[in-house]
Amino acid sequence: MRNSLRNIIDAYNPNAPLAEASTIPASWYTNERIFELEKQTVFGRSWQVAARLDQLRKPGHYVTTEISGEPIVIVSGSDGKLRGFFNVCRHHAAAVMTEPAGHATQMRCPYHGWTYSLEGELKGTPDFSGVCNFDRANNGLAPVEIATWEKWVLAKLDPKQRSPLNNSNPSLTDFLGDDLSSQITGLGFENLHWIERRRYSLNCNWKVFVDNYLDGGYHVPHLHKGLDSVLDYGSYTIENGARFCLQSSPMVSPNQDDEVGAVRTGRRALYYWLYPNFMMNYYEGVLDTNLVRPLALDRTEVVFDFYFADVSESAHKKNQVSIGVGDRIQQEDLDICESVQRGLSSRAYEAGRLSVRREAGEHLFHRLLYADLKTGV
Repeated sequence: MRNSLRNIIDAYNPNAPLAEASTIPASWYTNERIFELEKQTVFGRSWQVAARLDQLRKPGHYVTTEISGEPIVIVSGSDGKLRGFFNVCRHHAAAVMTEPAGHATQMRCPYHGWTYSLEGELKGTPDFSGVCNFDRANNGLAPVEIATWEKWVLAKLDPKQRSPLNNSNPSLTDFLGDDLSSQITGLGFENLHWIERRRYSLNCNWKVFVDNYLDGGYHVPHLHKGLDSVLDYGSYTIENGARFCLQSSPMVSPNQDDEVGAVRTGRRALYYWLYPNFMMNYYEGVLDTNLVRPLALDRTEVVFDFYFADVSESAHKKNQVSIGVGDRIQQEDLDICESVQRGLSSRAYEAGRLSVRREAGEHLFHRLLYADLKTGV
């Protein structure tokens, strides 16, 4: 079975130049063993967006999430320092914090009442007297490595995992790279304010959604008529970094969709993807982010967060129209991604060729996937 998995991975050639390259094989989207290996490697070693900084402003604020099936809690300690923990009680493994977010003075497991400080230390163990050789100090919540960047807290499940790119254990700064960090810093995200979150469920493998995002606007004229009306498709550009892709297009006056044109403005639209599953879509005064969460082999959740520069009462209607435009585009993507997943299971399809003009970002994604998966077999 192990050799078979290796053969599935080696069916992809990561060394082929874009002009000669094909996509990863269909089996990578439909094989359960590939999915399990991705959880260990791709998501085990990458930095994952776990919370927004605005959710953790004061001591006691916390956020719970899951990263590749692992329950995580991010908490602002009594000292104001942010910490991450596996949200798993050290007694019988129940989730300690059960709400998506909130405020607490301590973390108390609802199962047997074991209580932890905001710093993760075990403080209370009801009816536990007489237990021999029990070291309370070694039974605090298991820590998770976290770091902050721009408006987000990112977590890394396994700090021992090393990068297949250079055999290093990259810090978040190293993982992002100077080029991406400097570009994002110049956009003024600090002036944007979160106002809403929406979640979308898709019956497809998580990579299908990422592929769709990274096709260099290839599908936009065909699938997103409204968005196409404000983008200069012929001048669309694709720029790859070590672990990111920037797709960018000049903005034009809308030629058919006034609603989209009213809320998608500015000089250029910027679409950033950070390996493996985080996207930032920036227009003038508007940012929405997409976090792609694999739930099962053929089931994915995409979490959209919407940010605006102007969150005054007078801007409320326009901001809601902007969110509605984003929702419309997402619904269009949802249908096509589910269609692709069905086709990937067909005996008629094994792999497809890539557009040199459009799909350099997808090529980068597939090569990074291959490098991570190879370390697990």
